[in-house]
Amino acid sequence: MKLPYRYQLLGLVTLVTLLLDQWTKHLVDSRFALHESVTLIENFLHLTYVRNKGAAFGIFANSALRIPFFITVSVVALCGILWYLRRLSEEQRLLHWALALIFSGALGNLIDRIRFGEVIDFLDAHWYQYHWPAFNVADSAICIGVGLLLLDLWREERARKSSNP
Repeated sequence: MKLPYRYQLLGLVTLVTLLLDQWTKHLVDSRFALHESVTLIENFLHLTYVRNKGAAFGIFANSALRIPFFITVSVVALCGILWYLRRLSEEQRLLHWALALIFSGALGNLIDRIRFGEVIDFLDAHWYQYHWPAFNVADSAICIGVGLLLLDLWREERARKSSNP
């Protein structure tokens, strides 16, 4: 029995994202000292080894319940994505991609939280002294997935407005 496209895509995106995410985190962890930084593009992009105990922007980093909280939230989110993916039609390809990317990114960071109690981040984007918080491949997959989700919502809204003048 052949799996539907959505599950094939989910498996492939998750495999590629997890391999790339975990491999890059391993490289940084094994070759950099914590907080070591290397310039890739002057005044724009560095590889900087940091560990994030919290969520985005370090939220909840010092909470005593942070590890069980983040693991629980991640597992619930992963289950929710699988449930929602199952409900999509085969024609909703952009949403399949969006959910696969969000799923794989969430799983990549969940693995770090289980293994280390924190997430390894290393991509440090900035404009001179104005820094965005460091991130990783899993974070990038989540952001791209959310962007695709928003694009799909925007396209649906436009289609609905054009069919109901």
